Amino acid sequence: MVFFLFLLVLTGLAWLVGRLGVSCLRGPQACMRLALAAALVFFGTDHLLTPERYVPMVEGWLPWAGQMVAITGICEIAGGLGLLVPRLRRSAGLLLAVYFVAVFPANVHNAIHGLTVDGLPANQWYYWVRLGFQPLAVWWALYSAGLLNWPFGGRIEASVRPS
Repeated sequence: MVFFLFLLVLTGLAWLVGRLGVSCLRGPQACMRLALAAALVFFGTDHLLTPERYVPMVEGWLPWAGQMVAITGICEIAGGLGLLVPRLRRSAGLLLAVYFVAVFPANVHNAIHGLTVDGLPANQWYYWVRLGFQPLAVWWALYSAGLLNWPFGGRIEASVRPS
């Protein structure tokens, strides 16, 4: 949920900057894309710098928990940067949606078994509530990449429309 709070704050800031006349930040997709990219790069970097915070989240049957954390961090950074490159945007959005689905079982495991992780609440409810936000992450990746235009309607951005 910290991730989503970060997304909302960054989206609001991007919207404000867009209102000040920065043309590349006009419209919800552009603001949400920039916010998602920044959040993914931030948290992906955190995966690499403080893996001990994330290792307890890896299910016990998976080998090499530290490497798994590093791989997820690299995926988040690559996906975030990919959203910023018009040529890669659609692919990055689709792969990020797949990534958010792929990490869902780890979030279920955390909710069932509970954790104590630095920087996150120790309360069990946190991990259960967090599960409800996973579909939002999938939608956010697809929408911000221009692969969906629901619920805002309108047309998909020309810079990412297939030719």
